Amino acid sequence: MRRRVKTSPASGRVFVIGDIHGCARELELMLDEISAEDDDVVIFLGDYIDRGPDSRRVIEMLIDFKKRHSQTVFLKGNHEDMMLSYFGLPGRHGDCFLLNGGFSTLQSYGVSDPQHALEHIPQAHLEFLKSLENYKLQTSFLCVHAGIRPSLSLEQQSEEDMLWIRHEFILSPHSLGLTVIFGHTPMREVMLDLPYKIGIDTGLVYGGKLSCVELSEGILYQLAKGGSDVKVKRLSLR
Repeated sequence: MRRRVKTSPASGRVFVIGDIHGCARELELMLDEISAEDDDVVIFLGDYIDRGPDSRRVIEMLIDFKKRHSQTVFLKGNHEDMMLSYFGLPGRHGDCFLLNGGFSTLQSYGVSDPQHALEHIPQAHLEFLKSLENYKLQTSFLCVHAGIRPSLSLEQQSEEDMLWIRHEFILSPHSLGLTVIFGHTPMREVMLDLPYKIGIDTGLVYGGKLSCVELSEGILYQLAKGGSDVKVKRLSLR
């Protein structure tokens, strides 16, 4: 298993944001709503690209956000991993990139010929993709893109599972002693299966919602696709 992010204490709030998939407008409105401050931690669960209309702008926004908010953490999604592999960089399943929404991503970069796509990708965007982390530990929460294999310890987890696992994780309890916050598998509403897991991919790119959960106070922020009003409600996370 490659890169890991160590646990770090936070004195402010902790936000976790689900799958974005090239929906830059909704991301911008969500970031405006949460108004992260200097001591807040903001964790993005991956799948910033593909399927949606403006993956390039999403990555530009995220890079700029990190410049202003140093405690931002970007996790890797399976779509970023496929894109890296497609470009011949360390990753997996690059042959599936175009078939899983990659054409939309390349179009956002002005690519007309996929064989020459790499020439159109800014170096800063490639460095962003290569810097993505596998998971983030935050107090009693484990943030990861897809989930974990329930029968294994954290140290035994594979990157493949962290990026791709679905039903084996979603349908089973685990014994990590942590609440796993994950995206990857779109659902109509946030999945609360406490104390085991919280799923926050609510299908934004499919006409659903962008979801963000604030862990310190248990607040859920949601914005519908094409909407302008972020809904806020409390969750019981303990």
